[in-house]
Amino acid sequence: MSRHTTFRYCLDPTVEQSVVLTRHAGAARFAFNQSLAFVKTALTKRKTCPEHPVPWTRFDLINAFNTWKKSEAAGRVFAVGADRVAEIQVTGLAWRTQVSQQVFEEAAVDCGRALIAFSDSRTGKRAGRRVGFPRFKKKSATVPAFRIRNKHTKAGWTAIRIGGGQIARSVTLPGIGAIRVRDDTRRLRRMLTKGRAKILYVTISFRARRWWISLATEASDLHPAHHHQQREHNDDDGWVGIDRGLGVFSVAATADGAEVARTDGAPKPLVTELDRQRRLAKSLSRKRKGSLNHRQAAARLGRHHRRVADVRRHFAHQVANKLVKTHDRLVIEDLNVAGMLGNRYLARAISDAGWADFARLLSYKQAWRSGALATADRWYPSSKKCSACGTINPTLSLDDRVFFCGCGFRADRDHNAAVNLAKWPTTQQDFSRSPDPRAGGRVTKVRRREGTDRLLVGVGETGPVEAGTDVHATLVA
Repeated sequence: MSRHTTFRYCLDPTVEQSVVLTRHAGAARFAFNQSLAFVKTALTKRKTCPEHPVPWTRFDLINAFNTWKKSEAAGRVFAVGADRVAEIQVTGLAWRTQVSQQVFEEAAVDCGRALIAFSDSRTGKRAGRRVGFPRFKKKSATVPAFRIRNKHTKAGWTAIRIGGGQIARSVTLPGIGAIRVRDDTRRLRRMLTKGRAKILYVTISFRARRWWISLATEASDLHPAHHHQQREHNDDDGWVGIDRGLGVFSVAATADGAEVARTDGAPKPLVTELDRQRRLAKSLSRKRKGSLNHRQAAARLGRHHRRVADVRRHFAHQVANKLVKTHDRLVIEDLNVAGMLGNRYLARAISDAGWADFARLLSYKQAWRSGALATADRWYPSSKKCSACGTINPTLSLDDRVFFCGCGFRADRDHNAAVNLAKWPTTQQDFSRSPDPRAGGRVTKVRRREGTDRLLVGVGETGPVEAGTDVHATLVA
């Protein structure tokens, strides 16, 4: 059994290498725009000629771009000799040999994926928000990035190597060469040397005035000592419910009412550094667009956002690692986080908590250790239900931090919800799902107020950090 993980490092290129990386990123953006132009031109011609083919898949776009870049339509370079006679020196893109050819192909693949996502969204094959038609990438509004696949040479060497030559902290890329890495690459080098990992492709991006590389690898499964013991099929015990909140980040409890973990003191990096963010944003707004001061101010603001995301991600990984290492059966609730962000009173706090990313981390980390993760129904009233007698209190509000029941039961609100979640796998057949949020289930952990039905804003995604890795070398799944 294998798993797909990603190692992310910060590069330390020279000035010349930075120019080469920028050239590759520009070539990827150019290839994407040109591939999209092929599609738009073909769609326009199809209005008058219904049989005109439209390159829609990634293979069609790759073939179309490879044919175009060598044709006269891509350009010609003339040279005038001493006899004043012009001769064609280069036909096609004159600079196509200055970048890796895989950059063009991967950009065409990205364009094909965007088109497929658009068509699947319109036909109902793709769940989630409606995906629009792809747009051209603008230089000033697009993150410079490109992707290169790993190939094997005839001599058996891989095109992408880690720690080649005398420099251990380096990565060798085809067409670019060896680039120094700021972080420690020892963990990945050991896995590659022992044959426990294989690099599939790399993605290089420029964020917060720094070049980053993400190496997608196919790694072997974790050591059997790190796996949970398999339970019998008729064993329904051992479930631990996890309730997520704002005041208390998470509370974990078993079905018998024992609290096994409580995580207080979430860093809340967005709220903590909000004053600094406002100062940086105000400083950026006062700079003239296109000037050096404007670029430097934008870089400072970008580094601030990067640090906020890293702090939130690091904390979520710490909590997730602690839970998956100590419990083989976890239960979380299916929170409508995107819908909660419609509440303008709590949208900032909910975004800063990172509930959606925390659930994603629990999912793949538990799968790596052969554990089980159950997701309770979105309408399951975990907070409003008494964990002792099962009575539902429909008048429970967000201000009620202590749960009271007529049977005399009294407990912390989050603890009561965690216990109910731990009981959900064994009693889920007693609850029928209802698409109506007024059916009694807890849709959100916030009070419905004015503004909850407005346009929803999705949660920004962040990358994970695997347990046990160096703080500078981030392992992402």
